[in-house]
Amino acid sequence: MGSKTTSSRFPTSTTTEPFVPSGGGTRSVWISVVFRDDRILVVDKPSGIAVHRGWDRAEDVLLQQVRSLTGVLVHPVHRLDKATSGLVLFALDKEAARFLSGQFAAGEVKKEYVGITRGHPPDECRVDHPVPKRPKGPRVDAITDVQCVETFGRYALVRAIPRTGRFHQIRRHLKHLSCPLIGDVNYGKGEHNRIFREEHGLHRLALHAERIRFIHPDGDARSLETPIPPDIAGAIRSCRQRYKLEDPS
Repeated sequence: MGSKTTSSRFPTSTTTEPFVPSGGGTRSVWISVVFRDDRILVVDKPSGIAVHRGWDRAEDVLLQQVRSLTGVLVHPVHRLDKATSGLVLFALDKEAARFLSGQFAAGEVKKEYVGITRGHPPDECRVDHPVPKRPKGPRVDAITDVQCVETFGRYALVRAIPRTGRFHQIRRHLKHLSCPLIGDVNYGKGEHNRIFREEHGLHRLALHAERIRFIHPDGDARSLETPIPPDIAGAIRSCRQRYKLEDPS
């Protein structure tokens, strides 16, 4: 029995609401609800917020904020690095949570990320290099497909498609290619992170989870996208203007 694929380039259902961290900060962060029905919820996570408490000790995590925003109990079925922005999928009932978690565990969910790197990866390549599954854990098999979308000076716009889900997998694999992500304080280059802060206005990790494809608990194949956030998009425009003008070719 086949399944129907529903693709949403723009949100099917969208709500954008701010929250102010409860730890006494003054920074207001906007959370966009990209899609919602009676079984699942997909939000566009801002950079700088952990999905849930675990490796991160922060008081303000996405799980609690989404529960407050929607007024319903949501179940996390995967995680996204605190520094990474983009699509995060929640289940709205336990059966849906089991169904979606099973897809993630089996590697059946396809996620696509965009990022800016220092250095140019090959036009297309597969990185097959073990990384820890969790902080300080043993190394396990990890695979990421990488595409070089555009170059500007020493930098590149890349697309990364992880085939496994490991701790900092994309960040580690791009470093393995000698093309670390801009803004990566763990695996990147401080000099280039500073250039992007001072010259291109980017003060965060240049990695965004742009697209996710999965089977809905009701059986339909679902594909959702979210735009590149303004800070990364602005850095891309700035790089195009700066470095392409300097390119004599």
